[in-house]
Amino acid sequence: MDESTHLVRIADVARELGLSPSRIRQLADSGLIPSTRTPGGHRLFDLGAVRAEVARRTLPEDPLTAAQEAEPSWSQELTLLGLSEDVVWRHIREDLDIDPDTPAGRIMGYAFTEMLNNAIDHSDSQTVSITWWTTTDQWIFEIRDYGVGAYSKLRAGLRLASDFEAVQELSKGKRTTDRAHHTGEGIFFTSKAVDIFRLTSSGVRWTVDNLRHDVALGIVDVTSGTSVVCQIDPQTERDLAAIFHQFTNDFAFTTTRPIVKLFEIGTPFVSRSEARRLLDGLDVDFEIVEVDFAGVSDVGQGFVDELLRVWPQSHPGKAVVPINMSPAVEFMVERGLTRAEPRDE
Repeated sequence: MDESTHLVRIADVARELGLSPSRIRQLADSGLIPSTRTPGGHRLFDLGAVRAEVARRTLPEDPLTAAQEAEPSWSQELTLLGLSEDVVWRHIREDLDIDPDTPAGRIMGYAFTEMLNNAIDHSDSQTVSITWWTTTDQWIFEIRDYGVGAYSKLRAGLRLASDFEAVQELSKGKRTTDRAHHTGEGIFFTSKAVDIFRLTSSGVRWTVDNLRHDVALGIVDVTSGTSVVCQIDPQTERDLAAIFHQFTNDFAFTTTRPIVKLFEIGTPFVSRSEARRLLDGLDVDFEIVEVDFAGVSDVGQGFVDELLRVWPQSHPGKAVVPINMSPAVEFMVERGLTRAEPRDE
């Protein structure tokens, strides 16, 4: 068998390790992970050899936690009353020599100002702690307030049953307790734009890993307020405008992408009520609902029927589009689509 059949490209290694392609390129160039080149000059990797080298070097499983244990590059505690997020961002980028016109600079400028504005307008905290870590490999910031907590506030405002449901609602976009002054888009787009996004509040930690294309919910020690952490590779080629374009039409935020995995809190995706909970509130704000099944191994027929037949029929002009399905889920969805086709009664 051709040895090259065992080799993978840089994007596959990046996804496996949860690092950006540019970071993988840097590791290969420096000889820290093994690679070869095709006659055309493209890098190829033996994934087993790369895993072995990574294990030998004991790279941290959680790059955010590892970075935050290092000495920060910039850190201040600021009073929120009268604070302007754009002014703070200007000072930080000047102090840290961040070019705001690079792809990474545009993404982090958007993410930082949106998350600081949330703390200013919603946290009910008197102060905020801002910390930045900048290296050649990554930029990370943390914004920590000491107020009511993001999940608790959304839970109370939307009358949700738990903080886990608050995470679920935030992941949909346009979910806010103050529609008169906020669109509810900031957290949604920030979580899609950066490499890694993490929001911790009320003992619940929500992580969106756009390098591994994964999400996670975890329980941590209960602390007051809210912590938002964002990471980006300074050499990223990700385009902020392209990210917005995925979910907008004529500049309007019309498409959402709820992640089914986030709704699995000890409950399999079998019942119609689970499908209704996932779609709750989306009929008002969106034209297209892309339901992301990444990481979901199986679904029930009632769940699929509610998702693809009952809900769209009850909401004319709204489309539900399943994406990232495993073969088992795809089988059930195709079966559900067949049953959803119009038929004589």
